[in-house]
Amino acid sequence: MFGKEPENQTVNAGQTSIIAQGCKFDGKIDVKGTLRIEGEYRGTIGNPESLVIGKTGVVHANCTVKNAIIGGQLFGNIVAENKIELQSGSHVEGDIKTKRLVIDEGVFFEGNCSMGAGQKKAPLAGDAPAASVGAPVAEPLRK
Repeated sequence: MFGKEPENQTVNAGQTSIIAQGCKFDGKIDVKGTLRIEGEYRGTIGNPESLVIGKTGVVHANCTVKNAIIGGQLFGNIVAENKIELQSGSHVEGDIKTKRLVIDEGVFFEGNCSMGAGQKKAPLAGDAPAASVGAPVAEPLRK
């Protein structure tokens, strides 16, 4: 009745959830809108519209997001549907999968990066297969 919020209330995509500097949090976070982390977080992050790790943020998590801006430290894998931006001074240890990647100067990144829409292109009929590492290379015939 009075004071009761509707159960089917939609969350505005412009809302921001914040883990402030000095705050430590362990667990699983599912948010709509933007998640901004300036403190320390350990756990799992699932599907925010945007993830922002500020300069003072330290995150130990596997993340699945639409977009990410990383200015602090991330230890874990991150999958972004659209774009990941690694800002100057950021530190990332883990694998990245995204369509678009922006890396500023002064970024530390250790891991693997996979980009694109996720579908590998088949070689064209006229293309020669790539030589494998360590395979002997045939020498041209000499007359």
